[in-house]
Amino acid sequence: MSTERFDCHYCKDTLLGKKYILKEDTQYCTKCYENLFANCCEVCSLPVGCNSKDLSYKDRHWHENCFNCAKCSRSLVDKAFAAKDDLMLCTECYSHEYSSKCNTCKKTIMPGSRKMEYKGNSWHETCFLCQRCQQPIGTKSFIPKDNNYFCVPCFEKQFAYQCCACKKAITTGGVTYQDKPWHRECFTCIGCKRQLAGQRFTSRENYPYCLDCFSNLYAKKCVGCTKPITSLAGAKYISFEERQWHSECFTCMQCSVSLVGRGFLTQRDDILCTDCGREK
Repeated sequence: MSTERFDCHYCKDTLLGKKYILKEDTQYCTKCYENLFANCCEVCSLPVGCNSKDLSYKDRHWHENCFNCAKCSRSLVDKAFAAKDDLMLCTECYSHEYSSKCNTCKKTIMPGSRKMEYKGNSWHETCFLCQRCQQPIGTKSFIPKDNNYFCVPCFEKQFAYQCCACKKAITTGGVTYQDKPWHRECFTCIGCKRQLAGQRFTSRENYPYCLDCFSNLYAKKCVGCTKPITSLAGAKYISFEERQWHSECFTCMQCSVSLVGRGFLTQRDDILCTDCGREK
């Protein structure tokens, strides 16, 4: 009566009464399985055998008793850990060696905890405070000044100029007129309300005007074209008997020749060149 054989697939030794391992429906003795398939431990370089727990991280493997912090040698089994330059570290060692320090309390900012960063410095979220009100700034806007940090309301109360038009704080930019601060958008022509920042303007009785409004309101009018005459725009003009003309408008009423620098005659309200005047 024949007995069916049950052998190791690789070495052909019988597995009857022995421990064996199935891999893809094929049986191996423990020695052959470890030689063929077992992963090598990163620390001791020995195979992680059938009787050991195989701990793995990113295609690397360890025996349970080899999976320790590279700095303090404490076991990392079932504990949080971090990897740095192929070294496995407990969170305490990682934080001590590599985590940033809080700029206020000088303590380590633990991995995973909320922190604030600004210009290469780091803070615990609860340590990044407004210098004036001492409240955490968190994710709100802030303004740096003299190595201190202020929430916007405190900065405005303590440092910002107030616009003389709207009475609100000027936090960025702004213009000065007659030694008074203005928001750029508040510094406008008293006539048409057009913004004057960066534009040519003039004033009358301490009120700012754009050139158009000033000309329309206060400039003399040309007798010829009835448009304002203003030296602010670089215009030259002729004045005679309390009447004014743009230089290009000072022409003979009859033949339209320019009278600038020439003699002329008057006939009632008309200005004539000498030739047209004699014909009259």
